Amino acid sequence: MTEIEKVPIYLKTTLTIKEAAEYSNIGINKIDSMLRTPNCPFVLYVGTRKLVKRKEFEQFISRALVI
Repeated sequence: MTEIEKVPIYLKTTLTIKEAAEYSNIGINKIDSMLRTPNCPFVLYVGTRKLVKRKEFEQFISRALVI
């Protein structure tokens, strides 16, 4: 059997909340609450599952002074 190679987080288009927390060093609960805010620019719903759009998330963080 061959192993499937994992794509590094910094190359993924979308991240799970856990991956986004690991990537940004922001807590899972904080990211989840950010995703729940109306018109969140970096949330992507796949059915009922919430994913984080990595590039938009990076842009949001780079502009934010306080989270």
